[in-house]
Amino acid sequence: MTTTTAPATTGGAPSPQVPLPDDLKVTPVRVLRSEWLKFRSVRSSPLAVAVTVVGMIALGWIFSAADASRWPVMRPQAKLRFDPTDVSIRGYVLAQLVIGVLGVLVVSGEYGTGMIRATFSAVPTRTPVLWAKLVIFAVVSFVVGTVSSFAAFLGGQAFLSSQHIETTLSAPGVFRAVFGVGLYLTVVGMLGVALGWLIRHTAGAIATLFGLLLVLPGIGEALPDSWAPHIVPYLPSNAGQALITVHPDSAMLAPWTGFAVFCAYVAVALVAAVVLLERRDA
Repeated sequence: MTTTTAPATTGGAPSPQVPLPDDLKVTPVRVLRSEWLKFRSVRSSPLAVAVTVVGMIALGWIFSAADASRWPVMRPQAKLRFDPTDVSIRGYVLAQLVIGVLGVLVVSGEYGTGMIRATFSAVPTRTPVLWAKLVIFAVVSFVVGTVSSFAAFLGGQAFLSSQHIETTLSAPGVFRAVFGVGLYLTVVGMLGVALGWLIRHTAGAIATLFGLLLVLPGIGEALPDSWAPHIVPYLPSNAGQALITVHPDSAMLAPWTGFAVFCAYVAVALVAAVVLLERRDA
């Protein structure tokens, strides 16, 4: 990528473009550093990260402690359905909303303040900004989601061990589910970033995100029985959450197949975001 100064005119004739010195050129690494500086300097970023970590861990421990205390009086049918992994990582329901909203704000916040025009003045080709924001937020989401998931799981199993109903990471499907929370939250965050670029308006992008993650599965439950098997497993959140289910429902997609479908939705959204970014004004 080579950035040049704007052509100047002398006596009506344009002067040749003068390449910027190497220490002023726009490079992918410098765009990444710039976006990272913007991300960590915004007050909402560390706050949202803290809410995700604390929420994931606290809810996992609270649900686990509550189920351990109820275990002696729990009905036999409920005991048969009890899943110690699901109980301890259930905080992902809250975490996905926080991560998704933060992904939207990473982009829409700049449009709201008008800072995006300064950003595109510094990086006229635009797409490096999109990829830089996406990479930084994906890394942050993965680290935060994975660390929180393992902490919630390990603490939750400690509470459940008081009733000898805990499980371990070596049990079938457990490690995949716990590690999968980090992957799922990463893709949710990337979906939020993609919606931010597509819609560019905070309220609209967040409403769309909530609709995809929360409303569509509810609508799917109202579909006729002849339609549901062909639609419900392929809805974004249903497909993605197949990865974090220890005992997958036979009516839903297999764990990694569902996660691949969820990633495909985000890939389509990102391609559309790149196309629109190059065609629309800032």
